[in-house]
Amino acid sequence: MELVEVDVAIVGAGGAGLRAAIALVEKDPTLRIALISKVYPMRSHTCAAEGGAAGVVKPDDSFDLHFDDTVGGGDWLSDQDCVEYFVHEAPKELMQLEHWGCPWNREADGSVAVRPFGGMKKQRTWFAADKSGFHILHTLFQTTLQFPTITRFDEYYALDLLVEDGRCQGLTAMEMRSGMIKQFHAKSVIIAGGGAGRMFPFSTNGAIKTGDGMAMAYRAGVPLKDMEFVQYHPTGLPNTGSLLTEACRGEGGVLLNKNGRRYLQDYGMGPETPLGKPQLKTMELGPRDRVSQAYWHELQKGNTVTTPWGECVMLDMRHLGEKYIDERLPLVRELGIAYLGVDIVKDAIPIRPVVHYMMGGISTNTKAATPLPGLFAAGECACVSLNGANRLGSNSLVELLVFGKSAALSAIEHIKGLPAPNRAALEVKAKESQARVRELFSRTDGNESMSGLRKEMMDTMEKNAGLYREENGLREAVAKIAELRQRYQKVMLHDKSNVFNTDLFQVLELGSMLDCAEALTVSALARKESRGAHQRLDYVQRDDQNFLRHSMAYYQGLDAPRIDYLDVVITKSPPGVRDYSGDHK
Repeated sequence: MELVEVDVAIVGAGGAGLRAAIALVEKDPTLRIALISKVYPMRSHTCAAEGGAAGVVKPDDSFDLHFDDTVGGGDWLSDQDCVEYFVHEAPKELMQLEHWGCPWNREADGSVAVRPFGGMKKQRTWFAADKSGFHILHTLFQTTLQFPTITRFDEYYALDLLVEDGRCQGLTAMEMRSGMIKQFHAKSVIIAGGGAGRMFPFSTNGAIKTGDGMAMAYRAGVPLKDMEFVQYHPTGLPNTGSLLTEACRGEGGVLLNKNGRRYLQDYGMGPETPLGKPQLKTMELGPRDRVSQAYWHELQKGNTVTTPWGECVMLDMRHLGEKYIDERLPLVRELGIAYLGVDIVKDAIPIRPVVHYMMGGISTNTKAATPLPGLFAAGECACVSLNGANRLGSNSLVELLVFGKSAALSAIEHIKGLPAPNRAALEVKAKESQARVRELFSRTDGNESMSGLRKEMMDTMEKNAGLYREENGLREAVAKIAELRQRYQKVMLHDKSNVFNTDLFQVLELGSMLDCAEALTVSALARKESRGAHQRLDYVQRDDQNFLRHSMAYYQGLDAPRIDYLDVVITKSPPGVRDYSGDHK
């Protein structure tokens, strides 16, 4: 087994991973850095983000307002020390991207343009048309190319962390083109591998979002925090799940039911504002959890529109005009025409909520450190917790930057004075990881298929762990996922080759998703309240007395995870009422 020795290994080459790599080499140009990714960096899922990135920049805005929006949007499950750090660092990171070449939209006077976003009571979302994630990722990637000590390992599938002497000292990964497993010895490891939204069948997430990094840390003993909080984005295309950015509503798009009514006014999000008038009330700029849940209630009332792809509501942007749409929302127009044959300049487009983002993930603190020494995490795979029970749109792209850099600085601090990794001990661990893969190839008595188990998992998650949940459904989900994890031990590989064995990688990804799905469903069953994106039909009230706490799921092999709790950090904002009915200026 080939050995690669580095100072820091980064798993994932999206926004968080690239930002971490840059911060590492800027702090210490002598560091040897391995950047390990199962796709080419520009295929990372950061490129799919469209709307923009939040940071205080205008004179009528303030750090306190951004803090209040984030904490209230997260239904007071956000750790407030984390939010305080984040809001102060956000504009610095966005300005740094500007200096590296990110083409932010500008106002007529040359200043950075900002747009409204859901749950934000001030306009603070920087944007590059509706391709913000693509431009951020491109800017970060081209910046890394100037540093020769960053070595990329593209199309490598990360397998297991190497833990020895109570600390993380590397990982194993398989090169896809050869099937060879390599061991990476590193004094620090940063996981930036994205979320696990593909455990659901209807998702904005690309096929790579299978929770591999989350599962790696989980199996190594690191708890997964707040896994029950899964965000539905209100505006997904009904046939593909493709995202129509929140910028559609930020720029003035409206949601209509089958009667042509702007129904959000019926769900505590303000009275209707006439089209063409300044949008002073929250309405379509409510937070994602509330807007998605309003769709569900309209569905129960029979107020949705029947389409060939199921029940929908309509997103109307016609009043914005072709010139404005082509300037601010060109990709949205392209998507509507390409996937539904609908030109948003001429017609309203059908949409429905779609799984978009996981608030939960690898438990970290504000310094991006996990409870396992030597292991750090950033981005969607991590739970800091910035987002609490519901992430506000445009916070996540900045989260990648702020905590990607934080992870790098913490990793550097950790390696000071550390001895070199124990090669012999780590090689034993690496061979155990290799044996796990070889066992898949050697199975001859398996009778389960990867695709069959994956479909059962997705159907279970959609049915029982979606927008609204209840006791019986969650118990059914917990039992079913446990059963699937047992049956997973009998999955047979059909392809026994070494070169780009997609059958093997999909089986490994399924294992990661099942681990994450069990942590999610068990955590959701235990949380007997409704908060943010976790809505229980049988426990409809938020319960601060018993559940103003983070869920912590601990891996226990094939047994159900152990659930513990960690108090939320409250600094200056005691839990209050989330009110989105007032002025939105």
